[in-house]
Amino acid sequence: MIRAAVPDDLDAIAVLHAEARATYYRGRLPEDDYDGPAERARTRAGWTRALAGADPDAAVLCAVDDSGLAGIAAYSPVEGVMTLTQLHVAPARWRRGIGSALHSACVAAWQRAGAGTARLEVYEHNTRAQSFYARHGWYPDPHHPRHDTHLVLRFEVPGP
Repeated sequence: MIRAAVPDDLDAIAVLHAEARATYYRGRLPEDDYDGPAERARTRAGWTRALAGADPDAAVLCAVDDSGLAGIAAYSPVEGVMTLTQLHVAPARWRRGIGSALHSACVAAWQRAGAGTARLEVYEHNTRAQSFYARHGWYPDPHHPRHDTHLVLRFEVPGP
């Protein structure tokens, strides 16, 4: 089931976020950069702000199954472009359609909001995520294909 996240989800979201990020940063970045105390605090503060719901065009979605939180997605407009800022699935639940369900829920929300395009950034070494996004219609941004260590992808939001 996909539903809007609520503040009570914060602890589970923070754990899932750290767990998922470790799968693609481990061995490429110092652990403190993606899972140290300062990074965990920064990440938790970011999710707290996102869950506060101050921006009506932004959302945090949760995929929940019988075992609890299985995935999360977050989006918001950035400089006038709908941006998928986070999409993580618990590694133990990969390849079960959870990411696709979250992606579909985001696209449906973007359609309702009238967004024509969306963007995201994906870590250059996260080939699993890159393949996922390509299967869902994302393509390299022709004007700004990179941002630091991340690839920038675009998506044409289909009409309703």
